[in-house]
Amino acid sequence: MSRISRKLQKFTQEMLDLPQDLLFDLPRLTLIGNQELHIENHRGVLHFSAEKLVLSLAQGALEITGAGLSIRAIQSSEVTIEGRIHHIQYIETGEKP
Repeated sequence: MSRISRKLQKFTQEMLDLPQDLLFDLPRLTLIGNQELHIENHRGVLHFSAEKLVLSLAQGALEITGAGLSIRAIQSSEVTIEGRIHHIQYIETGEKP
């Protein structure tokens, strides 16, 4: 991203008071204890099992590990996971999930 583009995005965010997740297409995670995780702004499921979920993001991936994981709800850009969540890791572009 060019320097001018970053400055324009920052200016837009400050002037319009928009959340960064909307402006920069960042994921928004809501964790309830270690039993439920709601993720917004994902780009699809790359891997799913009872122990591991990998979601594609605009820039990278999100890896969730645990036990008894299940997808309670899934939409085009939102997903809700239930089960015992042990670990959440953001994987930047270029790293392997």
